[in-house]
Amino acid sequence: MSPRTSRRTFLAATAATAATAVTAAGAAAGALAPTAAFAHADGRDRLKRLISRMSLEEKVGQLFVMRVYGHSATAPDQADIDANLKEIGVRTAAELIERYHVGGIIYFAWAHNTREPHQIADLSNGIQRAGLAQPTPLPLLISTDQEHGIVARVGKPATLVPGAMALGAGGSRPAAREAAAIAGAELAAMGIVQNYAPVADVNVNPANPVIGVRSFGSDPQAVAGLVAAQVRGYQRAGIASTSKHFPGHGDTKDDSHFSLPTIHHTREQWGQLDAPPFRAAIAAGIDSIMTAHIVVPALDPSLDPATLSRPILTGILREQLGYDGVVVTDSLGMAGVRQKYGDDRVPVLALKAGCDQLLNPPHLAIAWNAVLQAVKSGELTEQRIDESILRILLLKAKLGLFREPFVSHEGVDRTVGTRKHLAAADRIAEETTTLLANEKGLLPLSRRRHPDVLVVGADPASPSGTTGPPTTTIAAAFTELGYTATALSTGITPTAAKIEQAVAAAAGKDVVVVGTYNVSATSPQRTLVSRLAATGVPVVTVAIRNPYDIAQLTGTGFTASLATYSWTDVELRAAVRVIAGRAEPEGRLPVPVQRADDPAQVLYPLGYGLTY
Repeated sequence: MSPRTSRRTFLAATAATAATAVTAAGAAAGALAPTAAFAHADGRDRLKRLISRMSLEEKVGQLFVMRVYGHSATAPDQADIDANLKEIGVRTAAELIERYHVGGIIYFAWAHNTREPHQIADLSNGIQRAGLAQPTPLPLLISTDQEHGIVARVGKPATLVPGAMALGAGGSRPAAREAAAIAGAELAAMGIVQNYAPVADVNVNPANPVIGVRSFGSDPQAVAGLVAAQVRGYQRAGIASTSKHFPGHGDTKDDSHFSLPTIHHTREQWGQLDAPPFRAAIAAGIDSIMTAHIVVPALDPSLDPATLSRPILTGILREQLGYDGVVVTDSLGMAGVRQKYGDDRVPVLALKAGCDQLLNPPHLAIAWNAVLQAVKSGELTEQRIDESILRILLLKAKLGLFREPFVSHEGVDRTVGTRKHLAAADRIAEETTTLLANEKGLLPLSRRRHPDVLVVGADPASPSGTTGPPTTTIAAAFTELGYTATALSTGITPTAAKIEQAVAAAAGKDVVVVGTYNVSATSPQRTLVSRLAATGVPVVTVAIRNPYDIAQLTGTGFTASLATYSWTDVELRAAVRVIAGRAEPEGRLPVPVQRADDPAQVLYPLGYGLTY
């Protein structure tokens, strides 16, 4: 019998074992049921016997989810080979799996993992083949951050649906569930089986630099309902979803990528503001929960980051909230988790705190060997890591990876970027655009009275690298509707020369549309809007990220203002249809907008939004 046949035979036997750990409940509905419903005692026992046959090195590897450069598991470009050798000490994804037995791999666009759907499927298959070539053949959990909106690792031609805060503005749980089902089905077709979404953070701080529009909003109950809806949508698609960032990253002014934020909520406030979405996710059967690199003194006075906090992860998440699924760390390369302890201590402390998956350590060899030595020394018991491995294998079994880990080009063609999915994304987006101001009834914009449109503003980089630039997208959408539209990119920080160029270009135009991006009190975007308004041409501002821009633009003379919550094509096209009257403005603010000069005063309340 050939080695490949032996491995496939082993996989088939393991699949039979895993099948007993997976109930048929939910199969008729085409959805995955909560984790607890899948875990029969006999199946768990058989998976435990599988774990008992693994070497310690294999066990340690299963705990890690790692980045790797390259579009192929075995033949990446030379630049990606060089990057892998420099950062990980291996040439390819296949070598990474062979050396470290990692339990999962995370895809990033910047790592060249996500060029196009067929390539992604081939990479996923190559990774799974490498997993099955190990002494103990095991499939991998392939994951990514496909939140949509401003965080998307897979771009066109895959379908890009509205992001969280846009869905919050729409307020429709069925729409949120449908968006997740579309997103999940397309990821599954490409072999990505674990998505680090939906975000369960409640964004109650307008100055939050890391969450913002990645959150569904500021109302804990509304966020909870949308989180649960998306969990069920991903279940329908057959992939694992991940609510994040526990215990809640919504009220911070610092970015945990670069520092260690502190949340000053009392325990009671945490229970009222931060906990409801996580409770809802758990009740809906969430497969994994991601930790936050934040300090919450009311929950753990040691001031350890939550990722390393046993009182938070075991005491609250496991024991108080009753969650027994997979707990995954946020990236261990982020500064927030590396400030208090060294890279050799962080993974060990995370496991002691209650984590199961260790995501993307900066130096895998250091982290992997630290965990290995911690077990050998007795600081971590083998029983403790076996508990985590069992959760990970149960999730792999639930997702059908022991049964069939591979995907096909035919499946990609049937599922990814289909006309049906794209039409659904457009329909959902139309329900999210929020009209905040409409002086003199300028909108909907009459093509007869205002046929000539100038589009200026910010052109931030595409989240997925496949959309935009925004000014071009907006102008093209107007052109498709029969307007004459011209695009002029003025940038996030327009220079005096650019502002003068925009003012000159406005001459003779019937209306100017300005895309704004994170406007501050000192932003030259304010000057751009006021100078354009002073020409007498009506100005329509479109906040293409944060809805708070309008507070900073008060007094600049704009005539109408909208919020799209992201600058991906689907949301910008929907905004143009609303401006042109081809769709009604149905969105409502999912966060309040305070006055810029007096944040204690609300300028536009939660739930505000105009209609035609």
